[in-house]
Amino acid sequence: MKVVFQKFLLKKLIQGVLHTIFWCTVLLFYTYFFGVESNNFDYVLSFSLFLMPITIATTYVSIYKLIPDYLIKKRYFYFTLYCVYTFIISTYLIVVSVFFGLVYLSNFKYLKMAPISRNMVFVAVSVYLIVIMVSAFKLLKLNLKHSEETKQLENKILETQLQLKEQELNYLKMQIHPHFLFNTLNTLYGFALKKADETPEMILRLSNLLDYLLYQVDKPFVSIQEEINHIEDYLKLEKLRFNDSLSISFNTYHPSEDLKIAPMLLLPFVENSFKHGTLHQGQLKIKIDLKCENQNIWFYVENTTSRSEPSPKGIGLDNIKKRLDLLYPNNYTLDIKNEGNFFKVALQLRLS
Repeated sequence: MKVVFQKFLLKKLIQGVLHTIFWCTVLLFYTYFFGVESNNFDYVLSFSLFLMPITIATTYVSIYKLIPDYLIKKRYFYFTLYCVYTFIISTYLIVVSVFFGLVYLSNFKYLKMAPISRNMVFVAVSVYLIVIMVSAFKLLKLNLKHSEETKQLENKILETQLQLKEQELNYLKMQIHPHFLFNTLNTLYGFALKKADETPEMILRLSNLLDYLLYQVDKPFVSIQEEINHIEDYLKLEKLRFNDSLSISFNTYHPSEDLKIAPMLLLPFVENSFKHGTLHQGQLKIKIDLKCENQNIWFYVENTTSRSEPSPKGIGLDNIKKRLDLLYPNNYTLDIKNEGNFFKVALQLRLS
């Protein structure tokens, strides 16, 4: 508390010193301005000193009341009204200052007055010039402060939105992982019960996928080739499970290590084709195409399904749509169709 008070006191002290220096400069200006064509320094100094309170009062009313309380807050009617009041009062005081120079400083001898101080217009201009200059500086300062506060507020809003997006992404990932692992472990359990020779290979493939899920998925981006590798691991696991009842085609075109995408972005589509796919003429047919060109990715998945079965909905597709909205807003198109005996998903992703 003491430190805060000391900082406040120091700030006010510095502000007081700066104001004193400024008004001393204004006094020098008045002395020089009204001293033109006059050799009576005492008269000029006294007249300038009499004019200083009028200038200071008018200026402070403008910068500490009219501008912050009415102009900045867009209370234009009251701003105009009180500006008129201020102008009338200050003009009256300026007239008084001219009579002060005539009556008290020159003993009613008009020719003894400093030439410029005889003209009330010049006197008013000198006063209002200072008021306008200081008011313009105050207005600029307030605008800069407002812009800075607005920028800080926008940054806080952006930070909050980013945190919310990160939390939502983490929540979506948490939903995807159990769903994916459940299907894979269930398959492995079936092989273990049969004591199949393919069980060690399945464990190896699952180990690779777990490594991807536990360590790679927390990265913001992975190479497209890493996603392809883990799709292939998943497909090999499913081939072991389906044996001859699975007909699968996985084609990739021009994958590049330079292309980066969000991890686990494409794999859920493949998983969904197995989860909701049905056998057609004794086989589950799945076709997967992945094409990369420049900064664009085309991903297509097609699987056989029953005519009577509704379009698959659930955690998988819903989550992937939400992730796409969060990670690639306005940079993707997703087309999902259930046509006849085939369920089709087409994703076009723009990375730049």
